[in-house]
Amino acid sequence: MEVASPDRELIKKCLSQDRKAQYQLYNNYSKAMYNICYRMTNDHGMAEDVLQSAFVDIFRKLNQFSYQSSIGSWMKRIVVNACIDHLRKKKRYFSEIDERILQVEDEGEVQERDININAIRKAMEELPDGYRMVFSLYAVEGYDHEEIGQILSISEETSKSQYHRARKKLKSIIEEKGITIIE
Repeated sequence: MEVASPDRELIKKCLSQDRKAQYQLYNNYSKAMYNICYRMTNDHGMAEDVLQSAFVDIFRKLNQFSYQSSIGSWMKRIVVNACIDHLRKKKRYFSEIDERILQVEDEGEVQERDININAIRKAMEELPDGYRMVFSLYAVEGYDHEEIGQILSISEETSKSQYHRARKKLKSIIEEKGITIIE
């Protein structure tokens, strides 16, 4: 089923190499895509580099957009893949955690609505790369563990355990820093 796109005309113009339309599409989505890049790389300069590279890919592949989802969702997938590719090239792999220590005891949920979003962002910056990537993809971008496993070339179980460990680590960071919890 084809999804209606409010950006359909803009996309058509971009496909005909209309530079103003391309600039408009970039302006419409670059901030959101930059935020994804930053959350995944934890480095402003790297995020900017990945963003530019991703937009080159977006414009190069725009003729493949089939309107099966929103243009933003389609672009997000390209951006996430660009981040992962960039991190792999920089040898910022994260190792799979030994399955014997993956037993994570759920000591309580960190409820997103109860915590200041800026505090979460700051705490996320302190997470190890692997935890941050899985947490970002799952909790922020909305991918499920199976998709994350495919994207990162890890098992679904590793994705789940890294998410739980990231959540536990975030809770610890928030408590250590005395970050205010919104009541």
